[in-house]
Amino acid sequence: MSTTSFRKRIRESINNETLQIALDNNTERRLKGRALAFETIPDWRERRQRAHKIRADVIDHLDEYLAQFIAKSTENGVIVHRAKDAAEAIQIVLEISGVRELAPANAAASRHNPKVLIAKSKSMVSEEIELNHALEKEGIKVVETDLGEYIVQLRHERPSHIITPAAHLRKEQVAQLFHEELGMPYSEDIPTLTATARKILREVFLTANIGISGVNFGVAETGSVCIVSNEGNARMVATIPPVHIALMGMERLVPNLDDLALMLSLLARSATGQKLSAYTQVLNKPLADQQRHIIILDNGRSRVRNSPLKESLYCIRCGACLNVCPVFRELGGHAYIGSDLSIAPYPGPIGSVISPGLLGENYVQLAQASSLCGACKDACPVDIDLPKLLTRVRAGLSPSPTEREAGGEDGAGLSSSTKIFLKIYTRLATHATLFAASQKFAALGSVLLSPFSAWIRLPAFTGWGYSKDFPRFAGKTFRDRWNKNDVILSLSPEQSEGAAKDLSHAKRDSSVTSFPHIVPMLLRESDTDKVEQFIQELGMLGGHVYQTKSPTLEVIELLRSRGINKIHLEPKTLDQSLLKEANIDFTDQPDPALLAGVTKAVCGLADTGSILEADGEGSPLHASLLPEIHIAVLSKSNILSSLSDAMKLSQVRESNAAVFITGPSRTADIEMTLTIGVHGPKEIHVFVDDSISG
Repeated sequence: MSTTSFRKRIRESINNETLQIALDNNTERRLKGRALAFETIPDWRERRQRAHKIRADVIDHLDEYLAQFIAKSTENGVIVHRAKDAAEAIQIVLEISGVRELAPANAAASRHNPKVLIAKSKSMVSEEIELNHALEKEGIKVVETDLGEYIVQLRHERPSHIITPAAHLRKEQVAQLFHEELGMPYSEDIPTLTATARKILREVFLTANIGISGVNFGVAETGSVCIVSNEGNARMVATIPPVHIALMGMERLVPNLDDLALMLSLLARSATGQKLSAYTQVLNKPLADQQRHIIILDNGRSRVRNSPLKESLYCIRCGACLNVCPVFRELGGHAYIGSDLSIAPYPGPIGSVISPGLLGENYVQLAQASSLCGACKDACPVDIDLPKLLTRVRAGLSPSPTEREAGGEDGAGLSSSTKIFLKIYTRLATHATLFAASQKFAALGSVLLSPFSAWIRLPAFTGWGYSKDFPRFAGKTFRDRWNKNDVILSLSPEQSEGAAKDLSHAKRDSSVTSFPHIVPMLLRESDTDKVEQFIQELGMLGGHVYQTKSPTLEVIELLRSRGINKIHLEPKTLDQSLLKEANIDFTDQPDPALLAGVTKAVCGLADTGSILEADGEGSPLHASLLPEIHIAVLSKSNILSSLSDAMKLSQVRESNAAVFITGPSRTADIEMTLTIGVHGPKEIHVFVDDSISG
């Protein structure tokens, strides 16, 4: 196939008014949220450079970090698998599910259940290997539980965005879909649509044999996997089913928990405009009566690592480059198609590099869908030079075996007409006289053609004319203007030095006036009590915070106001005798029917309003997840400054699992409209205990 079908899809996307409105809404809100979030860390440029160095170090020494990670994970009781390609990864999942026999060494992991139900949270790796399709062919029911993923699954589509799978849809389309597929009365009310999905998917979580998730980061030092989400579904699939499978691209490692804290501070801000996602899980060991598997996937990553596209492996999958890309904003993810008309699993600037890098020549044409404006590089939280990588793909430097090992031609991503044009340009650009003459010819052409620019279309060469008027050429060449400005070059050394000083002062002054909020913010934060900051941050997220010396009495009052007379209670959290006097029953066992769960938070984070819960006696991870209302008791003295401080705690490093909870569960998967209460609790109440010291 030529690039004709690609251009046809581009035209269809540009002319789709509904799609254009949906994409504009998604982009504008993402960019505004990201800008506000980064204002809270004035040192983000330094963090970005540190993150770049960490990712570079990991990729340079990937074999060593993988060996360390696998050894530690195995020591933690996790079953680790290596998959060289999609077929091997799918085979491993089938073996774990019991559909196909495992090798004898892993026979104990087999669960021979003829009716396998898999609850799945968002995983781009699973999209890459087309896991759902393969499992369904074997009679396994797979249900996507992220709201956006659930919507596109019902529509039999691929996700259109790395972070917001249903970014291409409007609420009217979702309403009609739910009416037809789920039988609910037609409603365009987004909370009603979300509540319907919550009700249906809750049963999936509770009855699934297996939970499958992706992995945001693996931690080499501890063997941990970190999974980030907002809705609570990723917590559900990793906590409730008896078997949890984590799919991880082999490059998704960080050396230690300190580096993980740095990456998380950049990931959430870049992806969703949050200081920290609602749920940040650190999974070290399987929970009680649970089996955990990690499947580490290569699938072309080794080839990319040894190619000119190596830097693309630094990506942390935040989707920021998609949001700032002027091309993606016009097209959406479904316009990024391969030569066989298949939609690329990874769209946008980063997808135009890693899709051909991992999956081959079929997607090499995607690199043409870029203006090379550099916005993607500026937005990248780990400073990947995406324009450079895109030009390398255009030059035919994709590492797929069919191209490089077989000695494929350069410029494999270019159309024949574009190759001819570039050869002509090369001839002109390498001869000064010819280049000067061509500039004058172009200037003359602009005078002749500009009256007709609105009708000029050059699709055979660039595709520009599909949505833009042909640009007017400059009236004079740069060479002509340069020669006219010789007077500027005749400044004396003293004048030049003075001009340089003026420019330096201007730059320095502008950098201050561009961010007038930074200086007062720094002064304010340094003097703000951590408790007050914690209260303020959690309050902005829709959480409720109470300072008290009698947490049990305050909790009883809250429960009575809601008519709740039985709770899931973590032991040693409240005065049980007072609960009995108030006729409030309690259990330390998970019960999906209970409306409230009460836990004792390990710590709080002042800068994000988060609390930390760790696995232990009384199933606090279930108590903070299953009920609609989560109540936490937090010692005032256990409020720490930031995530990096909490990463040093033994509960994070040594417990089976820990989770940082930042507000109630939430989603913005339908028209970027924030909706509170998805799969996790709809409310969070934190009682800060002033009476104890730890």
